[in-house]
Amino acid sequence: MIGYYVHHQGRGHLHRAQCIAARVDGPVTLLSSLPRPDEWRGPWVSLPEDVTHDPLDPTARGRLHWVPLHHRGHRERMGIIADWIRRETPSLFVSDVSVEAAAMARLMGTPLVVAAMRGERRDPAHRLGYDLADALIAPWPCSLPEPGWPAHWRAKTVHTGSISRYDGRPRPSSDSAPRGNEVVVMFGAGGSRWNDARLREAQRATPDWTWTVLGGPRAAWLDDPWPLLCRARLVITHAGQNAVAECAAARVPTLVIPQDRPYREQHATAHALRAAGLATVREDWPAAGEWPALLSWAAARPDRWDEWSHGDGAQRAARLLTDLASRGPASRGPAPRASASRASASRAPGQGACGPR
Repeated sequence: MIGYYVHHQGRGHLHRAQCIAARVDGPVTLLSSLPRPDEWRGPWVSLPEDVTHDPLDPTARGRLHWVPLHHRGHRERMGIIADWIRRETPSLFVSDVSVEAAAMARLMGTPLVVAAMRGERRDPAHRLGYDLADALIAPWPCSLPEPGWPAHWRAKTVHTGSISRYDGRPRPSSDSAPRGNEVVVMFGAGGSRWNDARLREAQRATPDWTWTVLGGPRAAWLDDPWPLLCRARLVITHAGQNAVAECAAARVPTLVIPQDRPYREQHATAHALRAAGLATVREDWPAAGEWPALLSWAAARPDRWDEWSHGDGAQRAARLLTDLASRGPASRGPAPRASASRASASRAPGQGACGPR
C-alpha cells in the first residue's frame, strides 16, 4: 500500500495524484481535505480542514509551514494521518505537498517521496521536507533544472517532465485544427489577480479574436477543457504546474502570465519557459493597446512543447513509486544515487545527459 497526501489548494495536486496513482503497480490511498472525486475508485481518507483566521505560532518560529498551536482541526488532521500509517503500515508515503505530512510519515518510519516545487524552496521547512525524502519527483524536464539546488537534492531527483491528465489523449476529431482566431483564457482554481475590467479591455482591443474564458468570477468552471484547448489558436493562462502541463499536452501556443504565489513558484516556472522559448511570457497583464500584436505574435510561435511534455510523465513517476514501494525492509538501504530505472525515468527522449536507458 502507498499513501499519497494531496494538498487542497487548486486542482493541480489532485489531478497529478490521480494520474500517477492510476499507473502504480499496487493499491494507492489518497489522503486529502478535498472532496473525493466521483471518478476516483481507490481508497480515500478524508481529512478535516485546519483553516484558522487567528493562528498561534503557525510556523513553529519559522521551522515549519503550518502547525498552529492548540488548533483542534490541525490536531485531528495529523492524528488521522498518523492513525492511517499505524493501521495500514504503508510501504511508501508520498507528500504532494506538505512538509508536516512528510515529516509525520518519516517520523513513523515510512519511506518518503516528496513532490518538488519550483521557486525559492531553501527555507528551513522546505529543506527539512526535501532532506527527509528518499526521492523527489520534479514534474519538469531535466534540461530545465531548478537553479541553486544542493547536490544531494539533485542526486535523488527524478525529472519526469510535465504530468497531465491529457497525456496520450487523442485530439477530438472534429476539433483537430484551430477555429479561426479563438483565444482561451484559463483562470486557476487557486485565485488570480486578473479581473473582468482587464479582460473587457483586451476583448475590445481585439475585435478580430473570439475570447473564451474558463473559470474566474464570471465564467463557469469547466472540468474538462481539453476540446477547447485543442481548437484554440492561443491559450492565456497562469504559470501553475497543472495549467502549463495541460497546454503542453495540447501542444497549443500559450501566453503565460504568472500569478503571485508563495515562494515565487509561478515566476520560477515562467522564467524556465521563457528561457527555453517554450511559451510567450509576460510578467503582468498587458495594456489594452498591446493585445492585437501580442496575440498574433504569440499564436505564431513554433511548437516546442516536446521539451516540457514527454507524454509519459505520470508513468515515469509511477515507476519510481512502484520501485521504491517494492523494496522490503531487508533490502532497503540508502536511496541509490542513480539506479538504471531511475536514470531512465528522468531522461527525456533524445536527452542523453539524464542517464542511459
